[in-house]
Amino acid sequence: MYLDIVDLRNFYGEPLGRVTRSILGQRLRAMWPKVAGDRLLGIGHATPYLRPFKDEAERVIGFMPAQMGVVNWPSEGPSATALVHENDLPLPDSSMDRVLLVHCLEMAEKPAEVLREVWRVLAPGGRLIAAVPSRTGIWARMETTPFGYGRPFSRGQMDKLLKDTLFSPIDWQGVLFTPPFQRRFLVRSAPAIERIGQKFWPALAGVILVEATKQMYQGLPARVRVRERRSVFQPVLVPQS
Repeated sequence: MYLDIVDLRNFYGEPLGRVTRSILGQRLRAMWPKVAGDRLLGIGHATPYLRPFKDEAERVIGFMPAQMGVVNWPSEGPSATALVHENDLPLPDSSMDRVLLVHCLEMAEKPAEVLREVWRVLAPGGRLIAAVPSRTGIWARMETTPFGYGRPFSRGQMDKLLKDTLFSPIDWQGVLFTPPFQRRFLVRSAPAIERIGQKFWPALAGVILVEATKQMYQGLPARVRVRERRSVFQPVLVPQS
């Protein structure tokens, strides 16, 4: 079940939400330093992380699941967001170069179907980044943030899910080591806590970031079998020769 868009928007308006957007956004930008000429799609509530790419990419749009609700984004100019069914995206095949999933897979009823639809709309060689709550982190155990809802993942579970839906993981990163509390001194110390956590406690990250590429397989021709046609019904009263 997806969180309501109002709850998500309220979280990112609080101090902890702003710190989350800053830390996670910097890491996403480091993973995708150049997107010039690319078509980028965000699914879930990805709009807090799309703005750094807006002026560089050819096109940036945001899709929000129907159960979540939708808000206009960006605040200036025409809206680039739409309300959709996440497993039936209103896009043609191979129409996007990059897809960012935030607050999506952990709340989806069938995450594999979402990834299959992402595979369909990604161009050959396209890239995906998914941000999901880590099963071993404290963020998945606290309902004070959106990452405390839905289904958390381990790295092994995400690896299997991606490979089952024809994606090849190429980069794994842990982020959000800061405790998910609204206390002022923790929010102020978040950058320092992040550096210490990455160095000494990588398994305690609150969120897993995984980048994957779309796999392309060549289909095998189907074998044509010639079957002998037999009568399905045979009258029992007909004399046998």
